[in-house]
Amino acid sequence: MVMVIGAAMPLPDVMFCAQQIEIPPEFPDILKQFTKAAIRTQPRDVLQWSAAYFSALSKGETLPVKERYEMPVATQKNNTGLTPGLLKILHNQSLFSALKYACEILTTDPTGGAAHISFETFKYLYTYLAKMDAEITEFEIEATLQALQEDVKKQGGLIQPRNFKNLNKKQRGASEVQRNQT
Repeated sequence: MVMVIGAAMPLPDVMFCAQQIEIPPEFPDILKQFTKAAIRTQPRDVLQWSAAYFSALSKGETLPVKERYEMPVATQKNNTGLTPGLLKILHNQSLFSALKYACEILTTDPTGGAAHISFETFKYLYTYLAKMDAEITEFEIEATLQALQEDVKKQGGLIQPRNFKNLNKKQRGASEVQRNQT
């Protein structure tokens, strides 16, 4: 018998029943969120985007997801693929990356640790970077910092990258609370 390396081996015919298959309880929600994100984002290369999505999800990084579906602009002369939503994704990822690297550089935690820094240092850096972005208002900056306070209190005045990986979600939630209070 000659075996060809790289040839696809047929899968055995195995019958599975519901009792043999265990589905982790979080799996349906992960797939649901992934599907919604794919529909909103409409990636050109679904496989490449999926790899980036699950890689970011596993690392706790900002997901490459648009906030909402964007209709193609009829006046666009060439299809570059750049849209306001895509540019916003890239900006959010770069803001998160800059803050994450700052934590990793400034921390006194051992290499590979949580990369804690003082919230005062984070607040200074985030405020500086956010003010460079004309689209982030002073109100949104304050809302974001307010939303992070609960995590900071639990960690003795320190913050780490996993606390701000979802800055936009925390920012929107805090903005709504602040608006309701005013």
